Amino acid sequence: MVLYDVELPTRLMLGTALYPSPAIMAEAIAAADASVVTVSLRRETAGGSGTSQRFWKFLEGLKRPLLPNTAGCHSVKEAVTTAQMARELFQTDWIKLEVIGDDDTLQPDVFGLVEAARILSNEGFKVFPYMTEDLRVADRLLAAGCRVLMPWGAPIGSARGLNNVYGLRTLRSHFPDVPIIVDAGLGVPSHAAQAMELGCDGILLNTAVAKAADPVMMAEAFSKAVVSGRLGYLAGALPPRDMASPSTPIAGKPILD
Repeated sequence: MVLYDVELPTRLMLGTALYPSPAIMAEAIAAADASVVTVSLRRETAGGSGTSQRFWKFLEGLKRPLLPNTAGCHSVKEAVTTAQMARELFQTDWIKLEVIGDDDTLQPDVFGLVEAARILSNEGFKVFPYMTEDLRVADRLLAAGCRVLMPWGAPIGSARGLNNVYGLRTLRSHFPDVPIIVDAGLGVPSHAAQAMELGCDGILLNTAVAKAADPVMMAEAFSKAVVSGRLGYLAGALPPRDMASPSTPIAGKPILD
């Protein structure tokens, strides 16, 4: 998977929130063979400077690319400022851009998202926009400078899977050369496999792994699901039919009187 001219070894990206402990988080990231680790600037700094420094050192020890995010931002100004702070702290131009429009569903404010994406792209950021599966929003984000699309599967943390398979399939067909990463709402490995079978390029998740009874085992399960789903897509799946199709041919069947 190539994102912003960077070749990544796997197609799974994993978050760092909600784990029972940093040690379990590190084990889960290793079990998932995650190519990228996401981190919230606000969450990372919430515990005070000492805690923040320790967590930052812990993240450095993972030896994986970091994708800071603007989680919890509700306005363009808030998201842009948070992104600028994240670039300074984490020394990366990559940013997962979130501009939240609704507190109950955590649905993106797509109008603010496009505006913030344009500002950050002009400042040299490599923007990963957390978006709905809307074609026009995708068009505007690409025009604003984004080279990756990150549609949600379902509301963050809901574990509902893919609420709009048609929307994701349409995005894939309209933008065949743009990397599409399904972000948010996945609950079980089969959800990830389904997204990959649709032709999506990767998966970003957090809650389904971090809040599992065994996060390490769940991380491994998602990793295998992503691989199997990708192989299924590349193999060319049999299209669904309304009628049965016999696997044993009728031609040559003996006729008994």
